[in-house]
Amino acid sequence: MCMAVAALGGRAWWVAPSYPVASVGWRGIKHLALQFTGAEVRHVDRLIELPSGGTVQVRSADNPDSLRGEGLDFVVLDECAFIKEDAWREALRPALSDRQGKALFISTPAGRNWFYRLWHKELDDPTWKSWQFPTSSNPFIPQSEIDDARGDVPDRIFRQEYMAEFIQDGGGLIRGVRAAATATEQRAGIEGHEYVMGIDWGKHNDYTVISVIDATEKALVHMDRFSQIDYQTQLGRLDGLFIRFEPSQIVAERNAMGEPLIEQLQRQGYPVQAFTTTNASKAQAIDGLALAFERQDIRIVDEPVLIAELEAFEPTRLPSGMLRYAAPEGMHDDCVISLALAWHGVTNRTWIFA
Repeated sequence: MCMAVAALGGRAWWVAPSYPVASVGWRGIKHLALQFTGAEVRHVDRLIELPSGGTVQVRSADNPDSLRGEGLDFVVLDECAFIKEDAWREALRPALSDRQGKALFISTPAGRNWFYRLWHKELDDPTWKSWQFPTSSNPFIPQSEIDDARGDVPDRIFRQEYMAEFIQDGGGLIRGVRAAATATEQRAGIEGHEYVMGIDWGKHNDYTVISVIDATEKALVHMDRFSQIDYQTQLGRLDGLFIRFEPSQIVAERNAMGEPLIEQLQRQGYPVQAFTTTNASKAQAIDGLALAFERQDIRIVDEPVLIAELEAFEPTRLPSGMLRYAAPEGMHDDCVISLALAWHGVTNRTWIFA
């Protein structure tokens, strides 16, 4: 892809986290350059210049400031998970703006860092696309070698290095998510079943999420997620779901804009219970949800955005010693909170009011 851009007169970079890793990319690019008549190979600069005027250069991201410069048409970030985020955000991304260039991020996962967040960007932005390939998809590596490795390395390492899985450092807070994704989506309530809804209201760039749990089957059967619409429209969507499922309870976050919305719903006769979110009450709801997954008490629909949020959700130790539950920087947790509120409504009869 780099050489194709250069053949059309463009400027491409291959960026790796260190000089030794960059050497791998340089060998491949140099080999391709020999197939182009008139290509000039500058070994010292690791630069290929084609007769079209286009160039490909291999760079190291050891010092992100060294990547600042003129515009790029295309950049590959090799072993992206091991490159500092600043290199992309402060140097490479601005360089692409000059020519409205494109980027390709390739890497073995390394926990759930900024590469993990990039991998999930397609969930909210259709201009992004993600792929995930295990080692078994490589036709040049025999299955017997992979099978041998499975018995030689720890499971965590095998899943990361051979299965291309994003393994959270220290293990995720909410485990067994994918195993629980077996529920069948319902478009409307089933006669004789009881339903509970949980609502996390959107704030600024966040999403409003409404989770519908079939309390009879203890399964999340429907989720509505939306943003950037006025509150009356949001209430209209809630009203549509209420008519379809007729929930016995709706647990809604009271904080911020939630209070006037809840008051309006209660005046209209909705069975709404206000949940006041504090660090303690949020921890109680999240711990209850995590325990439900661990005990296999809950099932969910196979919704990629929800699964991504659940697997990324993590505790952070505050200076006070308390834990704060939230999504990693750059990700959302609206689906998690909405589901936790709905599950709280299913399993608790003691409500937390302001």
